[in-house]
Amino acid sequence: MPTLAITNFNIVLSVLGGWISLFGLVSYLCKENFYLSEALISLLAGVAFSPAAANLIKPLEYTFGSQEDLNTVTLYFSRLVLGIQLVLAGVQLPSRYLRKQWRPLLWLLGPIMTAMWLSTSLLIWGLVPKISFLEALVVGSCVTPTDPVLSNVIVKGKFADHNVPKELQDVIIAESGANDGLGYPFLFLGLYLLEVTWGAGEGGKDIKGAMGLWFGETWGYTILLSVVYGAVVGGGANKLLHWAEERKFVDRESFLVFAISLALFIVGTCGMIGSDDVLACFIAGNAFTWDDWFRLETLDDSLQPTIDMLLNVSVFMWLGAVCPWQEFLVNGGVVPLYRLVILGVLVLMFRRLPWVFAIHRFIPQIEEVRQAIFVGFFGPVGVSAIFYLYITLEFLKGREPREEVEHLAEVVKIVVWFLAICSIVVHGLSIPLGKLGFYLPRTFSRGVSVTSDGREFLPPIRSRVSTLVARRPRRNSGDELPATEPPSSDTRRSVYRIGGSVIPQGPAHGNPDIKTTTADLGGLAMGADGSSSAVETDLESPSLPGRTIRFPDESLVIAGPTTATEPGPAGAQHADST
Repeated sequence: MPTLAITNFNIVLSVLGGWISLFGLVSYLCKENFYLSEALISLLAGVAFSPAAANLIKPLEYTFGSQEDLNTVTLYFSRLVLGIQLVLAGVQLPSRYLRKQWRPLLWLLGPIMTAMWLSTSLLIWGLVPKISFLEALVVGSCVTPTDPVLSNVIVKGKFADHNVPKELQDVIIAESGANDGLGYPFLFLGLYLLEVTWGAGEGGKDIKGAMGLWFGETWGYTILLSVVYGAVVGGGANKLLHWAEERKFVDRESFLVFAISLALFIVGTCGMIGSDDVLACFIAGNAFTWDDWFRLETLDDSLQPTIDMLLNVSVFMWLGAVCPWQEFLVNGGVVPLYRLVILGVLVLMFRRLPWVFAIHRFIPQIEEVRQAIFVGFFGPVGVSAIFYLYITLEFLKGREPREEVEHLAEVVKIVVWFLAICSIVVHGLSIPLGKLGFYLPRTFSRGVSVTSDGREFLPPIRSRVSTLVARRPRRNSGDELPATEPPSSDTRRSVYRIGGSVIPQGPAHGNPDIKTTTADLGGLAMGADGSSSAVETDLESPSLPGRTIRFPDESLVIAGPTTATEPGPAGAQHADST
């Protein structure tokens, strides 16, 4: 007789699959209309399914009640996500980007990152009780790198297309990718100096030995080796893929997944040799597309954005479930809650914004003051901070048990988790709240007028409906709409598929095979005389092979005026765009 098997494995699969499916049904509405990222939404879902709420996701049970094993799982999961994300980030950058744009990156990764580290450490030192400045440097280094996962929120989607120039998007991607791996020197400088003060330092237990370890092991073995290794593996993989593709040895599926498998290989091999796998992945991704070949070949493919979305949803659900929420409230007086709240506000305000604003004139991609404020504010703390948190706990676990070590482990856990949650929530809500604050007063002022005697007056419903109908093109109809001003070729906008790739649009965009017909499209094509007719892309065109539906981000904008029309089988008119 069948029996219920309510096991943790079945529950996790049901919750994860059900949540991704439900979120997918409204994903475009959330991300492109309300500007909410899957990171924030998935974090809240993880909290809702965690042991503190619905108790459907039980992380501690998966590691048989061992907190150390749970820390290890979280560390490895964050490594995996960062590795794949950073290879994809490197692949997104234009050809030879790191060599061409090394000056602005040097400003961002040098003075600005150092100022972020020191300012955050000073705030932690001033607000966290019973902590030395060296210990504050260790805690501050964990939240210094900007998170590449959360940075995607501001460099992808409709908001970025309308508000962030492409050059600025690229420099944000490059900075968030590179400074993730460069967090090691900041972290281990504080840890090695702390070992000296604790009397347990290696290499002579003095400052000279600590600095020797920092330069030799951290900079030499961890950083430089990872850069060389990533460049060699990425460049070699590019040559091998070229060789296989020229001889028709590789199929389309393997070609598309090559960058992701490369990330898995680098994370595994760098983990075995103990180097910086995060930095190696970013360098390898950029070296892999150094000649721009792979990036351009996969520009219209949605596999990479799909994997990116699945990883984002999964990792932030996990973070929401494993976050030590209770310790924010009750932590034995290590860090009182009111101090954590003040620290979160001050870190978000002064960790990055003043320094980017101060030297933005030296970064050509930041052309205006508002762009400097934007780049300075959006320096999110997320998965990378959790990664460095557990690197720190792993380092401290191997040291002699003493009160100072245990206190630092408790402080870094509480502070880094709290700052990461603050950043995810604040940066996740900043764009929608900013949009709401900008449009809400204008909406009220347009929708409500005041008569001379002070009474509020709304326009008649009939006039509002007629205005809406007049502005909205009719679909599935051959009826002509009132003529409007013909679109100019200078105002054409790119059209994007799901995932963000650009849909070629006719000969003007280098694709003469694409045809536009009124039988398929509900848009408007303008004739030479100013008349308009409903046209749409032929679904058999190379840009949409075999597709019978279009998604909201695939709406077509006609490339230019029509040159000829001919009667169609259903009374519609076919128009070929020029």
